[in-house]
Amino acid sequence: MSIYWIIFIGVALLSWLVSSNLQRKFEKYSHMPLPNGMTGRDVAEKMLRDNGIYDVQVISTRGHLTDNYNPTNKTVNLSESVYASNSIAAAAVAAHECGHAIQHATAYAPLKMRSALVPIVSFSSNIMTWVLLGGMLLINTFPQLLLFGIVLFASTTLFSLITLPVEINASQRALVWLNRSGITNVATHDKAVDALRSAAYTYVVAAIGSLATLFYYILIFMSGRSRD
Repeated sequence: MSIYWIIFIGVALLSWLVSSNLQRKFEKYSHMPLPNGMTGRDVAEKMLRDNGIYDVQVISTRGHLTDNYNPTNKTVNLSESVYASNSIAAAAVAAHECGHAIQHATAYAPLKMRSALVPIVSFSSNIMTWVLLGGMLLINTFPQLLLFGIVLFASTTLFSLITLPVEINASQRALVWLNRSGITNVATHDKAVDALRSAAYTYVVAAIGSLATLFYYILIFMSGRSRD
């Protein structure tokens, strides 16, 4: 078995474990209510106001763990299980998404870099698979095609890497505010930390998987060139 397949299977297994852990933690903390009874929506709106942000709307969106901040229309989109819930998990998720809104309002550099990469990554994702496949099939006659595919894939890997500080910083902002504002207390704050840390691990695994795959394509390209 090649080293790549060992890494690939290892990353896939790690991704499954991290995803399962996130689901388990979210389910656990979703049944632990905040002492003050605030819902995810209440937490989000208060955090935005406390940070002087009044042009961002908090809305409910369908799905589970589909929460996000949209900088285009300035909306904090909370999933149904977060928007109306008064749980620790809901407060942590809502505050995290507001962390992104604060990043946007303060022109946080990594977020600006990630936003600038969005159209490039969107373009790359649409054609990358076919370019890489064609490049591997034509490695001996047209190696430049695979090289182009590697450049496309590298843009998605860069996006994954830049996402890490963006997500970690949003969680840090959320946890500091939750503690400072009294939304969480001694009995609940460590649970909010645990929930957001579990979510952060998913981005770490995604970045590792993307890096491993990028190196795999580079090795294919280098081995093809060495046979010339």
